[in-house]
Amino acid sequence: MNISIVVAIAENCAIGKGQQLLCHLPLDLKRFKEITGGHTIIMGRKTFESLPKGALPNRKNIVLTTSGTEYPNCTTCTSLEEALEVCKEDNEVFIIGGAAVYKRGLEIADKLYITRIHHSFVDADTFFPTINTEEWTITEQQDFPTDEKHAYPYTFLTYVRK
Repeated sequence: MNISIVVAIAENCAIGKGQQLLCHLPLDLKRFKEITGGHTIIMGRKTFESLPKGALPNRKNIVLTTSGTEYPNCTTCTSLEEALEVCKEDNEVFIIGGAAVYKRGLEIADKLYITRIHHSFVDADTFFPTINTEEWTITEQQDFPTDEKHAYPYTFLTYVRK
């Protein structure tokens, strides 16, 4: 099984504010849907609760929680290890947040799908852990300028573990 992380990260490592994305980047959301569609996604409880329509369609949703709460159209697990055991037959699973799940996932991930937002959000309250670039190789990079739908320039990056 390959373990991948999907995340949009600002220049100051910010990933969210008030349990919401930092900004609206339609092409990033399209990329997320294309990458994760048909696969298992693993997220923390707060990330799940931030989704406007609940479980994401065309994906097996796993929510990490110790509260015992069940979520519609989701599998709940109490740890990342339990979640990975549940989907051990999958060829690729995606960790989609939040910060604590990313921190644990970064230790074991094989691939990172990062959207680097070329802006620092000073009022952010959630951050991605530091990526040790000596452990990763960039295999894909696409740069995008601002336009009428994207307020900030951004770059799609794909990293694989060395």
